[in-house]
Amino acid sequence: MRLSRAGTPPHCCSADCRDDALNVVCQNHRREILRFLAVLLFSYSGCANLMAEDILIIDDRRAGNMQSVIAGSWRMVTDGVMGGLSRGELSLDTVDNKPCLHLRGDVSLENNGGFIQAALDVADTEAADASGYHGLLLKVYGNNQEYNLHLRTADVWLPWQSYRASFKARAGWQTVRLPFTEFTGYRIGKKLDLKRLERIGLVAIGRAFSADLCIGELALYRDAD
Repeated sequence: MRLSRAGTPPHCCSADCRDDALNVVCQNHRREILRFLAVLLFSYSGCANLMAEDILIIDDRRAGNMQSVIAGSWRMVTDGVMGGLSRGELSLDTVDNKPCLHLRGDVSLENNGGFIQAALDVADTEAADASGYHGLLLKVYGNNQEYNLHLRTADVWLPWQSYRASFKARAGWQTVRLPFTEFTGYRIGKKLDLKRLERIGLVAIGRAFSADLCIGELALYRDAD
């Protein structure tokens, strides 16, 4: 039998032979594509799970009231507890189609005052032990002013004591990450104990100004290794 140049019988150049060869190739490609998609789906699922584990939502306003997701209810605290004259309110709102808590008011330095605060007690909740996380994540909408985030622990006894970090809230929704390494103690000598958090506060403080801060989300975050 005469062989072709490639060493295959001449009848393999027939249409049926070519179709069979093409089907084999297509089936092989199909298997490779399916295998690739399976690996991709598995990887995406793993990443999604990792992301879910790296964030502990404390509040994302899903409740539709003053109640947080895993802690108690938000409440308003002003310098009136120390004789100050600042005035403010904490209300439910929707800003740019996003539900939020709205902290508004006028901070006054008169009579040794100087702050208004949206406070959330987290003692006896999953957020009380933040030692496995790297910091706090906020989604906020502000008025281009600087605000503070204050932490109180079981070591804090006096009203003016706390662990503090600052951030600027621009006029638009933004995500702010505050690493625990940026928090400094105010009038307290003890180191921040992340295993015993008791309260988290969003605070307008330190100068006379009009506060206007919307809080859309509060969470603990863990950096990827």
